[in-house]
Amino acid sequence: MQKTIVLSEQEATLRQLLLDVSNYIGQLDGCTRPQLRITGGWVRDKLLGVGSKDIDIGIDCMTGFKFGTLMNQYLEQPETQANYPKDVLGKLAKIEANPEKSKHLETVTTKIMGLEIDLVNLRKETYTEDSRNPQMEFGTPEDDALRRDATVNAMFYNLDTSEVEDFTGRGFEDMERQVIKTPLSAYQTFKDDPLRVLRAIRFASRLDYEIDEEDEQAMRDAGIREALKLKITRERVGIEVTKMLQGPNPRQALQLIDRLGLYQTIFADPGSNSSASKPVLVNWRRAYDQAEAFVTTPSKETVFGALMNRIQLALLKDSKDVYSMWLLCAFVPWARVMAPALKKASAKAAASPAGIAAREGIKADNNSVKLIENAAAHLVDIIQVKDAVIKEKASITAPRKRKQN
Repeated sequence: MQKTIVLSEQEATLRQLLLDVSNYIGQLDGCTRPQLRITGGWVRDKLLGVGSKDIDIGIDCMTGFKFGTLMNQYLEQPETQANYPKDVLGKLAKIEANPEKSKHLETVTTKIMGLEIDLVNLRKETYTEDSRNPQMEFGTPEDDALRRDATVNAMFYNLDTSEVEDFTGRGFEDMERQVIKTPLSAYQTFKDDPLRVLRAIRFASRLDYEIDEEDEQAMRDAGIREALKLKITRERVGIEVTKMLQGPNPRQALQLIDRLGLYQTIFADPGSNSSASKPVLVNWRRAYDQAEAFVTTPSKETVFGALMNRIQLALLKDSKDVYSMWLLCAFVPWARVMAPALKKASAKAAASPAGIAAREGIKADNNSVKLIENAAAHLVDIIQVKDAVIKEKASITAPRKRKQN
């Protein structure tokens, strides 16, 4: 694996602009020249040879908003405009400090030369027992690296030296091992912010990495599962699940959720105390294994392969259809769970347990809930179609088997 980063022409121009701004700030009265680093996912992706348009700039001595304001001031200088076009910097979108949502310091998001840029100060985080929202303060590069969710996401690219910095001491090693590992104690990291459990699963499935054994053990802990259920809003859970199912390896994400015993923590109504309505996980693996096999382009060289290819083309026309398939797959364990019986004949039919789990568990949108509800309502029809396809396969392959015998 490479340990240096080669910048594209666009990225090299961005680097030079940011260094020019840093030097300009250092010449202003009362200002210290900021040291700048690109942080997080961009560094990881560049080391993996993957391009990225989203760049986080870590600043060591001022807020992102102050740096962005001074950058705007620098670009308005007549001598600067000879080197950079007027439209090089997009509109600065200020994200105000909001202590109630853990945003104690102002940041800025903007576009520079078509690249999405976040300007943020290096941070140190301190957590309390009852919230995943930390108290934030200015921190050192090491503080900022150690607060991150995984070592492979904690490496920085120093704009001054053009070197990759690994302040956790494990980033390069874990990339070589292809492992997702928290920089600090896994249990404490997940206890402080249980959302990191879902992020670990998402990054493992996205990068096709394993999760470190210590981290997996912490993810299985009953206290961590309870914290994930109670401390994280279901909207945030839903965002992470959507990213998993839209990612390059949804099957791996679902398999990890299954193996780590997290299904009912994620795909269930956290407010339900009903012991009667529980998902059936015994054969769920068949569902996500078969979904993976189905989404893979079947061979057209056999009669059955040609049949499956036609079915696939009819059902999976675009990425939205593929996402819908994986979404339905995620709720298969609820498929055979019956809704409570109506107490009155005139009462409105209750929503299916699958629909409730989707609506309350991951805050799925109305169209997604309707899709899941309809699938649950037509389960018998779906099984009949599936059985017909299997029967077709049997009738196609049977002559070949007899001939071999």
